[in-house]
Amino acid sequence: MLLTKECDYAVRILRALKSGELVNVAGISDREDISTQITYKLTRKLERSGLIESQRGVNGGYRLKASLEQITLLDVFKAVDQNMMVCDCSDGDHSCSRNTREHPCMVHLEFCRLQQLMQKELSEKSVLDVIEGK
Repeated sequence: MLLTKECDYAVRILRALKSGELVNVAGISDREDISTQITYKLTRKLERSGLIESQRGVNGGYRLKASLEQITLLDVFKAVDQNMMVCDCSDGDHSCSRNTREHPCMVHLEFCRLQQLMQKELSEKSVLDVIEGK
């Protein structure tokens, strides 16, 4: 599983919204040293996933829809990257000639185990835990 810069930036965007106040894209970008282009892209993804909400207009911006204690790293990473896989073969729909019912692939089984472990750990860690160093 590649945790991209977008995953990092998405957590930082949520950190910029921690106060619960409405913050515009320029404010988020300045607080977290992220380009406005990336901030726009990621706020749209976070909004589509239901983690943040927007208010349009001159005094518009973004705010959290839930507390950072309720939002897990898994929630954030799935909002940014729908196909969070350790590798292609850990996807249930992936077909591989080396992994069959008659001859299961041990590499595939290990990657699936790691995928489950990673998702479990990410689902148990809130964004608040991360930004407060817990």
